[in-house]
Amino acid sequence: MTVTLITGGNKGLGFETARRLIAQGHNVYIGARDIERGKDSADKLGAKFIRLDVTDLASIHEAAAEINQNEGLLDVLINNAGITSGLLGANDVAAEDFRTVYDTNVFGIVRVTQAFLPLLHKSATPVIVNVSSGLGSFTRVTNPEKVESQVNDLIYSSSKAAVTMLTVQYAKALPEFRINAADPGPTATDLNGHRGFQTVSEGTDVIVKLATLDGNGPTGTFMDRNGVVPW
Repeated sequence: MTVTLITGGNKGLGFETARRLIAQGHNVYIGARDIERGKDSADKLGAKFIRLDVTDLASIHEAAAEINQNEGLLDVLINNAGITSGLLGANDVAAEDFRTVYDTNVFGIVRVTQAFLPLLHKSATPVIVNVSSGLGSFTRVTNPEKVESQVNDLIYSSSKAAVTMLTVQYAKALPEFRINAADPGPTATDLNGHRGFQTVSEGTDVIVKLATLDGNGPTGTFMDRNGVVPW
């Protein structure tokens, strides 16, 4: 069975991704900060819960050690955990606001990826999916015909632009991996107060697609459910 870890997997896009991958036969670990919520979600799905806070290096290494002991490898890593600070205007935002969001959205990906690389290297077809956003696309946020252009969010948008560049650089450094960034699109989740017009099923289409690539699949791309996203 394909061994898959999803960070922030106890709700929203992470939960739906877990449900769909389990249906495809994956052995899914849900990583979450909150033990009670994580276990409850895992029980509902038939997944395995593992405590993992992407801002806490100790919990990440403990999670890696547990998966190593249980499985001996990791095939798919989905860096899904993410937060937002709300729409702080240019006159109100402070550097510390960026630090809080980047600690999860950007540095969290680096911490988790680096900790799990040894296990991913043991897979015959290692895959990493970084959940980004169209709000991190220069093309989309400057195109008045796109919904992303209607959002002015210094912190979240810039963090997701960083996620996409991280994806490209990791893909260049690890050519034997399939490493891609996913844009779920404007999906109704807790993160945006359920204001998105897509369902979580639609939002996870691209995540599931990229998580199930074989060794001949693309790498270093940024995609949504309709194809490649312009940067």
